[in-house]
Amino acid sequence: MTRRRRKKGSAPLQEKWYNIDLHLHTPASADYQQENVSYLDILKQAERQHLDIIAFTDHNSVAGYKQMQSELEDLELLERLKRLTPEEEKRLQEYRRLLDKIMLLKGFEFTATFGFHILGLFPPEMPLRDLEFLLLRLNIAPDKLDAGETEVGATSDVLTAYRVIDEAGGIVIAAHANSSHGVALQGLSFGGQTRIAFTQNPHLHALEVTDLEKRGKKTTARFFDGSKPEYPRKMHCIQGSDAHRLTRDPQNAKNLGVGERATEVLLKEKTFAALRSVFLGNDFARTRPYRPGAESRPFDYVQVAREEGPNIVQEFHENFSRRGGYHDAIIADVCAFANTNGGALYVGVSADAKKPPIGIGASPNRTINLFEKEIDDRITPDLDVKVDALDTQGVKVVRIVVPRGEEPPYTLDESAIYIRSEAETTRAVRDEIVGLVKRGLGYKQTAPAPEVAPAAPLEPEAAATTEARQGPPAPPRTGVEVARVEERKNTRYYTMRDLRNGSLVSNVTRRSARDLWRYAIEEAENNPVKPSEVRWNGDIGLWKSREHGKQFRYDLVLRYHDEFHVYYGVTEEGLHGPWAALIGE
Repeated sequence: MTRRRRKKGSAPLQEKWYNIDLHLHTPASADYQQENVSYLDILKQAERQHLDIIAFTDHNSVAGYKQMQSELEDLELLERLKRLTPEEEKRLQEYRRLLDKIMLLKGFEFTATFGFHILGLFPPEMPLRDLEFLLLRLNIAPDKLDAGETEVGATSDVLTAYRVIDEAGGIVIAAHANSSHGVALQGLSFGGQTRIAFTQNPHLHALEVTDLEKRGKKTTARFFDGSKPEYPRKMHCIQGSDAHRLTRDPQNAKNLGVGERATEVLLKEKTFAALRSVFLGNDFARTRPYRPGAESRPFDYVQVAREEGPNIVQEFHENFSRRGGYHDAIIADVCAFANTNGGALYVGVSADAKKPPIGIGASPNRTINLFEKEIDDRITPDLDVKVDALDTQGVKVVRIVVPRGEEPPYTLDESAIYIRSEAETTRAVRDEIVGLVKRGLGYKQTAPAPEVAPAAPLEPEAAATTEARQGPPAPPRTGVEVARVEERKNTRYYTMRDLRNGSLVSNVTRRSARDLWRYAIEEAENNPVKPSEVRWNGDIGLWKSREHGKQFRYDLVLRYHDEFHVYYGVTEEGLHGPWAALIGE
């Protein structure tokens, strides 16, 4: 079989971090907050803020860019006629200098149906007429094209806007997604499936968030890291100033100025095409929050990952030698990620964020080449992974970025099939292999109906109670349930329900059961639920909690029609609605 060579992952020397602010308003926006600000003033402020790439994103309009372009054309006409005053000549030369230094993208902030804001960004050479036609296609009224208003009547819906902007070659970003007019804002009344569609749509390239610098489990970037069952697509998260003024408002610190909440992006060259390829790719270490003086205290992407810990899309390997099987374990993880949601492995560093990393020694390229060859030789079919080196705490570690494979099942050494089950890599069993084959053949799989029919799913942050709903609450979205048990020839066979996807895996024995399954089987048989010891809240309850790795796992109980349904090993990502409220108590 002829193997396709993957792209080499080692970063070219010409790659460079560029400072970007892709959300800037101009006086062409009706809600601009300062008077007597010129377009040249905005460019000068961008230079003072050390910005390399910016975008004019007025509300539902490209009038700001058009007005700046008109001013430039007038100055250039006067130059050709040799009628420039000294002041005008100085202004023209300053424009040219700044536009040569700073790449200015054309764009707009579109107001979709129900008031959601979406950034559409385009290259400098894109004709303004094309962008105005695009806004007309999105149902902006012709008399509103130059108004720069946020309220423009009935426009296109969110998903249509994503598709139209993407198909026109633009970069699609959900503006201030976790804040007002954002598609991921908590507490909005639309249903969970709508929120999933608005934040996981393939035409959406990134989320602009306001909490990128924050750490912890409740941040927007952490929520969209690919570990949530209902949000399996990891999203690029960036930040922008959304500046409606030159500098921060002294009366209201939330009103930022140009470049006061910026992002850095690692590019091979300062072009729109290179920028768009980052947002269309799955290398999430190519963007980071901009920090003034970052040379002395750079953003440590690896350390942030370690603080999050292992999960379904992330793993760490401190040791990577062949002796002891460490090397094989890494390649098995690659296979498992390809068969599940994709993910990233970090080699040369422990998952313990407090432990100093050991690194990969003085020859990172040798280690990179070794893993590239190993993956190329041992994983079938071909898999386009990226292997590179990242800096953390003064040492280099290898990172292996694995996509969600398009041709499952992927095998190790042409026979072993692995999958990722929460934070563990395990051998796939028969029913799981069948599911992978169907996925590879393009079958649309539907999860079998559970014995307790779930109600419509709620958002993880929603705080509903059992009494407020009709029927039982939907099961948690992680963990397992022992669905059935049967005995054949003195051997017990279990059917396990994977709560992450609702699938049933039959013919599981104690011997073949993976860790969480074995735990559930042993608990169900040796330590059945005692209703008097359950902490109840209506018909749902907490039976047990235990710390496993860096997170707690919960054994939860649903009482329904005098039967008890026990959900074992539920993680925080699986809690929603009444289950989240139960644990929150």
